Amino acid sequence: MNNQLIPVILAGGKGERFWPLSRQKRPKQFLSLDGSSQSLLQGTAHRLLTLAGGWDHLWVITSSQVAQGVREQLPNLPSENLLVELQGRDTAAAVAWASLEICKRYGEETVIGFFPADHWIANQEVFKDTLSAATQLATSEAAIVTLGIKPTFPSTGYGYIEQGEKTGSFNNLPAYHVNRFTEKPDLETAEKFLSAGSFSWNSGMFVFRASVVLEELHTHAPEIITPLKQSGPDIYPQLPKKSIDYALMEKTSLAYVLPVEFGWDDLGDWNAIERLLKKDDVPNVELATHVGLDTQGAIVYSSNPDDVIVTIGLEDIVIVRDRNATLIVKKERTQEIKQVLKTLQSDPRFQDLL
Repeated sequence: MNNQLIPVILAGGKGERFWPLSRQKRPKQFLSLDGSSQSLLQGTAHRLLTLAGGWDHLWVITSSQVAQGVREQLPNLPSENLLVELQGRDTAAAVAWASLEICKRYGEETVIGFFPADHWIANQEVFKDTLSAATQLATSEAAIVTLGIKPTFPSTGYGYIEQGEKTGSFNNLPAYHVNRFTEKPDLETAEKFLSAGSFSWNSGMFVFRASVVLEELHTHAPEIITPLKQSGPDIYPQLPKKSIDYALMEKTSLAYVLPVEFGWDDLGDWNAIERLLKKDDVPNVELATHVGLDTQGAIVYSSNPDDVIVTIGLEDIVIVRDRNATLIVKKERTQEIKQVLKTLQSDPRFQDLL
């Protein structure tokens, strides 16, 4: 069997909760949000390059709306390794199509890994060791391996994975059968999961052999894999819109989890900036010229260094200024940005803000 991992970056997301910085032609994965000079997509690609053995074996799947941006951000990516979806149909279709294409090129025993383009990873060496373990497990077993992040607080924004029976160790990491997946819980349930010690956050990163995932998709999601196999990607707009979690992971008996710790954040909304960049002795996170009086717990961002943002008497608030739009929101309500975008989308006056 081939022990090489072929990584695929899932780069079709919109990142609407980072509006107004994230827009249709500039989605979240094109942004630099961690204080570095690299975009999230570029950071993900460079993190995976060594595992792939170079650009020739790194793949990206994205939407037609942002494909040109991906080409500009990753100029060394071979054109044949960029899969462009005619219409976004969520992650199940993306995983199915990419797995079919990689199977054609490398063979059905190839180990494939899927990685969202917008994650932040702190410890690159531990991440590399973890993927080595996942590749070993996927090579030796008929396994769909998911990376489970050991939770550090009772998050209600992440899905959870309950680990079942231990099946062995790979690269000194214990592996477990998955008992169940649970969607975003309420706070009381999240606290129970955290205290139980047998739950991980669902990272959305998966590793498996092509033959294993294709067979499981035929069993559990034939409405996706069969049309793709028969008609190719032209059928995309007719495919059902389903996540890989719903279409496959919650149904398969071959799900395994590696509970891991390498410093991770999925950068879901503006509050993630505080988790990454907050310093204990500084009252606010400032990525702008900010003059604050009696202001604390604020996240302040401006894309224009000439802008000056002045605040008085504010607490636990997010302020974002980008070109012709300004967002001001309580930190506890950043999830509702998507609702506001629906209002903007329905009004012709605001189309240039999307």
